[in-house]
Amino acid sequence: MQYPGDILLEPQGMAGSLPVCDHYCGVEARMRKSLALQAEFSEEFGACVFDVTLDCEDGAPVGGEREHASMVAALACEAVRAGQHLPRARVAVRVHAVDHPSFEQDIETVVGGAASALCHLMLPKVESAEALVRAVRWIDEVAERAGRTTPLPLHALIESPLAVHHAFGIAGHPRVQSLSFGLMDFVSSHGGAIPAAAMGIGSAEPGADAGQFSHPLVVRAKLEIATACHAHGKVPAHCVVTEFGDVALLRRAAQQAARLLGYTRMWSIHPAQIRPILEAFAPDPSEIEQAAQVLLDAHRAQWAPIAIGGVLHDRASYRYFWQVLQRARQTGRPVPQETLSWFHQTAAMEEAL
Repeated sequence: MQYPGDILLEPQGMAGSLPVCDHYCGVEARMRKSLALQAEFSEEFGACVFDVTLDCEDGAPVGGEREHASMVAALACEAVRAGQHLPRARVAVRVHAVDHPSFEQDIETVVGGAASALCHLMLPKVESAEALVRAVRWIDEVAERAGRTTPLPLHALIESPLAVHHAFGIAGHPRVQSLSFGLMDFVSSHGGAIPAAAMGIGSAEPGADAGQFSHPLVVRAKLEIATACHAHGKVPAHCVVTEFGDVALLRRAAQQAARLLGYTRMWSIHPAQIRPILEAFAPDPSEIEQAAQVLLDAHRAQWAPIAIGGVLHDRASYRYFWQVLQRARQTGRPVPQETLSWFHQTAAMEEAL
């Protein structure tokens, strides 16, 4: 008997299994706290529900890049070893940009020291697919020397008008798993043509400058990135909400990203943002119940078309409802017992890729 993962998603759809939250930290004390929090959440939910990305680009002090990268590599290895009784820790690293003087040193230190511990690398300021080709060549050379046996997935940050223009080509690169939108660099790359208010949520007051969910150039960039990702089966990751002290504001932003702009993942820059992001990207219990009913009935019908309550369902709707169940698992939501074997099989397929 075939299961949802066998027949409903093309191989490129496997990228959708990423956690919906990507938490960034660049100072050692915060890195350690974030990794400890990831372990706590994994114990609570029985799955690793958010990534921790250790930051070399903005986290390293000028002149201390090598030492910072060494510390980051050691922390990544330590987190994976410490969490062996839990779902595997997901630790990534944001290195310096490909054309930055510290890029090759970062790769040598981070990938050379923690190649097997990393779930992916985040490459900032990617302007074209050609830049990725240069990066991959050096990353693979170092990873192979370090003993990694599978290709290291890459995430790319889209941070300029030129990068947005090339988003489809970047998303199409076979090693890219996800594109993230770098809001603040995108705004500043316009030379003052976009007001500073667009780096925040903005005000609803009449005459106020537009925020990131209403300024036309920012919204257009977000939509281009989301569309490029979905065209190539990759994961679009929404940018930060800098107003980290306002949880209600963060929750509304996450809901807009998930429900209106097509994003399936979002950055966190403060621990208080993680749980609201998980909640905003999680399906409602009624959606989970409906998805399970449709898929279990479809499974019994060997994935032929069926009718439920006078509504036709076929493989197009089965694919949608399978993605609902996957998102429930990614956000730590319970799914019906009868569907659990599907996820065990999907995990085995991903491990084999």
